[in-house]
Amino acid sequence: MTPALAALSGFAIVACTLAVVWAVQLKTRNAGMVDPVWSWSMGFLAVWYAIFGAAEFDTRLALGLLGGLWGFRLGTHLYIRNAGKPEDARYAKFRAEWGQKANFNMFWFFQFQAVVAWALSIGFLVVAYRPGASSVTVLGLAVVIWVIAVAGEGIADAQMERFRGDPSTKGQVMNRGLWRYSRHPNYFFESLHWIAYVPLALGSPYWWVAILPAAMMAWLLLKMSGVPILEAHLVKSRPGYAEYMRTTSVFVPWPPKA
Repeated sequence: MTPALAALSGFAIVACTLAVVWAVQLKTRNAGMVDPVWSWSMGFLAVWYAIFGAAEFDTRLALGLLGGLWGFRLGTHLYIRNAGKPEDARYAKFRAEWGQKANFNMFWFFQFQAVVAWALSIGFLVVAYRPGASSVTVLGLAVVIWVIAVAGEGIADAQMERFRGDPSTKGQVMNRGLWRYSRHPNYFFESLHWIAYVPLALGSPYWWVAILPAAMMAWLLLKMSGVPILEAHLVKSRPGYAEYMRTTSVFVPWPPKA
């Protein structure tokens, strides 16, 4: 399968999948399911490209395992977090602002997420079609970066879930563990995860394209769907969050200010 056909077919599958999720939320009135499905879709694209790519087997195996496991872990975490809960504040805000056009706008918002998934997956695509074999050093470097990123994100997620589940911390600001050094350590490690595919892309004339997903993910989280909406809500709902913002790095883990 050519790179163009792999990319187009992968996009079509993800777009159709998110259209089904949109149809389901028409009945549930909860758009939060798009988050885990989007993550699973990203993992699917890594496996899809790995199966139909033209790179050496070891490179495609690494891509399929790393990308697939990452997407499965993140999607499963988000599913467990959202299952049985009220609609996420972000989507509830959109629904209220859009009013009678909420269903129409939500459909295209879901399709926009399909476009974002496809754009991010270009890093996977470069790896899947890179010429030549990957050295043991390159494979090892990719795995090390991946383990640090996925473990870091998993630890940050687990720390936050324990904090949320503790009745004694209700209404307080989470500033423990990794969250002492970054207001959004999960976002930082999520962005770092995409760097793991850069070593696997080395040898391709388009290896530099594999850097773009990390930059794109960081920009989306810091400027669009993540930090701005979440922190605007937390400043109003959590006493002490403004002080936490003043003393704590927003993204890269760093010792807090005095």
